Amino acid sequence: MSCRSYASYYHYYLRPVAMLSELGPDSRSHDGCVFFSHRKIELYEMGWNLKEGLRNCQIAAAPYGGPIALLKEPQRSSPSARPQLEIYTSSGSPMASFMWKSGVVKQLGWTISDDLLCVQEDGTVLVYDLFGSFKRHFSMGNELVQSHVLEAKIFHSPYGTGIAVLSGAYRFILATNIEDIKLRRLPEVPGLQGVPSCWTVLSQDRQTKVLLATGADLYILDNTACTPVSPSGFSPQATNIIQVAGSFSYKYLALFTDSGHVWMGSANLKEKLCEVDTKMRTPPTQMAWCWRPKSQQPSVVIMWEKYLLVVGPCKDTIQYNLDNESVLVPELDSVRIISGTHHELLQEVPVVSEEIFKIASMAPGALLLEAHKEYEKESQKADEYLREIKEQDGLGEAVKQCVEAAGYEHEPETQKMLLRAASFGKCFLSNFRPEQFVSTCRDLRVLNAVRDYTVGIPLTLQQYKQMTVQVLIDRLVYRKLYPLAIEICRYLKIPEYQGVSRVLKHWACCKVQQKEEADEVIARMVSLKLGETAGISYSDIAARAYECGRTELAIKLLEFEPRSGEQVPLLLKMKRSQLALSKAIESGDTDLVYTVVTYLKNEMNRGDFFMTLRNQPIALSLYRQFCKHQEQDTLKDLYNQDDDHQELGNFYVRASYQEGRLDTRMSCLQNAMDEYNKAKNEFNAKATEEEMRLLRFQRRLEEEKGERMVGCSLQDTLHCLLIVGLHKQAEQLYKDFRVPDKRYWWLKLNALAEKEDWEEMEKFSKTKKSPIGYLPFVDVCIKHHNKYEARKYVSKVTPEQKVKAHIAVGDLEGAAEVAIERRNEGEISLVLSHCTATTDRTIVDRLNRTRATAGKK
Repeated sequence: MSCRSYASYYHYYLRPVAMLSELGPDSRSHDGCVFFSHRKIELYEMGWNLKEGLRNCQIAAAPYGGPIALLKEPQRSSPSARPQLEIYTSSGSPMASFMWKSGVVKQLGWTISDDLLCVQEDGTVLVYDLFGSFKRHFSMGNELVQSHVLEAKIFHSPYGTGIAVLSGAYRFILATNIEDIKLRRLPEVPGLQGVPSCWTVLSQDRQTKVLLATGADLYILDNTACTPVSPSGFSPQATNIIQVAGSFSYKYLALFTDSGHVWMGSANLKEKLCEVDTKMRTPPTQMAWCWRPKSQQPSVVIMWEKYLLVVGPCKDTIQYNLDNESVLVPELDSVRIISGTHHELLQEVPVVSEEIFKIASMAPGALLLEAHKEYEKESQKADEYLREIKEQDGLGEAVKQCVEAAGYEHEPETQKMLLRAASFGKCFLSNFRPEQFVSTCRDLRVLNAVRDYTVGIPLTLQQYKQMTVQVLIDRLVYRKLYPLAIEICRYLKIPEYQGVSRVLKHWACCKVQQKEEADEVIARMVSLKLGETAGISYSDIAARAYECGRTELAIKLLEFEPRSGEQVPLLLKMKRSQLALSKAIESGDTDLVYTVVTYLKNEMNRGDFFMTLRNQPIALSLYRQFCKHQEQDTLKDLYNQDDDHQELGNFYVRASYQEGRLDTRMSCLQNAMDEYNKAKNEFNAKATEEEMRLLRFQRRLEEEKGERMVGCSLQDTLHCLLIVGLHKQAEQLYKDFRVPDKRYWWLKLNALAEKEDWEEMEKFSKTKKSPIGYLPFVDVCIKHHNKYEARKYVSKVTPEQKVKAHIAVGDLEGAAEVAIERRNEGEISLVLSHCTATTDRTIVDRLNRTRATAGKK
């Protein structure tokens, strides 16, 4: 089989051979222009049953192989007759259908997220999802209620989906992003007294503008001005511009005039590509650009009722006859043609496909394809073709061409043919890099799956790459094609939280809206399907169920949510505060418990709130801790309601220390004593009573002696009295409050030493036998640097403490005598540890001998 046998491929993929003679000399390459070639591929035979075709229908098809919306006018005219709004996939499979009961629709269109926009005559825009469910509405301005919408256009820009309308006052109103409505009234057009002959929206340099034509005059409207413009090299034969079309990327612009000329150029009108006379004076029904990015031959598709003309940049033209009324849908790299029976794709033939399939091509890819065909026939010609490719050193290029061409094909059989040829060729390459081959195979498998008739998303490879896998998954999920979305995620090895988990979450959110099934059934299905899949929050699914009015289902779903922090907020939102409190307590998160308690406090009356807390001891305890620092009065109310006299007594005691006035403090202590008595806590009651006696005593002293002691402890009060010399009052306090003798002697001893009243200290030591001994007298004197006074008490120290006393006053010889006399090894060692080089050697020797003797015994 020779290369010429591929004439059939050229016949299908490039253009009908029979038409070449009909196109005339302009269809051939001239003036250095590249040969102009397009192909028209049938995507689907439409599954809808439109008896009247597309006649009497408003139609809107979303880009990137999106859905199609039809607003069908009623066949019989009567006041009660209503239009029918129908939504289909690109293959004509029905998705939704309902009677239109709202106002007059001026324009249909789709958002970038496949929501249907219906622009009404009064300026109201209704938003529906793919399945005809109403989502929301918004207005394009109050002035349109009176002046009405004459025309409207829905466009896409970097900011999102926008709407432009022409009002009955011939003013343009623009919203560049319907998700964040900011209406702009564009400037008036001078002398405009009617509807412009044509207009379009352009998004350039981060600005959205309106280009309009009135007769032969063109104007650009932006935020600030209406600027007249003139296309470069515009034909003087044209008197009126009757059709305008911008390219998908707003890079190019096409103008059709009443003289039948088409001007093609840049969107800023400064650069002219070409101007072609179509010989057609009838205004076209539609005009669209058919341009592949990075292509050198952008073209314009012009459609009349049953006639299609493709105009190239070098005045090339291709004609197609249409059997039925059709609609053009501009795409990133092509134009879709939708009729009542078929859905077709018109696109520029990729250069690599042309090189492989054109007649008598000697391109490396064409030769490799032929070699593989011969190899399958077990013919030796396969070797001849391979040798020819290798002689040209083009085997790597041949494989690359076949792989690239496969990506542009829609027919799986053609894809396989090219990829098998590429696989055959790469076996003879030692340094072949498989990345492109592998990625193309993977991409085509995904594309073939979504192009299937049952799915109906006819994406090209370039559209797929521009859209990204993540957006494609979103669109499948939006169409509720969950199994396919999951399979693609797994096949492409998308991270679980971005892929399968997200799809399953959407499935669950959709499932909970099915009101025909019982709550238990749905909860069980969701649990079995999702299990413990990573990245799925049951609380989000429960929130969706609650939004749909299924509170009990939401609660059942929350049982599967392992994070209490996600459960509790939704339970509070659903007014299930008791359950929320239980979940918060189970979590062990005190902050979460405080959150619920605060919510309950604000939502419930005081009595119900306290009763709720009584049933939850942990929450009650935490709330009490909170009230101790923040709400003292509430804490008292809690204790009162529970008749907790013990805690009430503690509360009044703490409150008393926060009071500045003595009478208020006394009142609090009296209340505390009463509560302790009710609680039968005699010790606390007695202690509180003594605190009150002490306060009275301190107040009396303050009034009589002028000494400020109110609020001091008993010990501090005694210390202050002794310091200022009020010994009688100190004695009285000591007796009244039964202060232990040892504590009182220590207090008085330290106070006298602090004020250096050595004489009073000596008298005090002789009043009676010291309960603390006399070594403390020695120590306190030494502490205050008075060895003289300290020596007075050494003789009174008990024998066991005399060594320490002598050492304290620096009498090392006396300490040695006592230690030798007592023959105590520990005391002898203590004295020796204090001996220095200047110590009398006789004492040291005696101590050593005594220790040795004591050790033998």
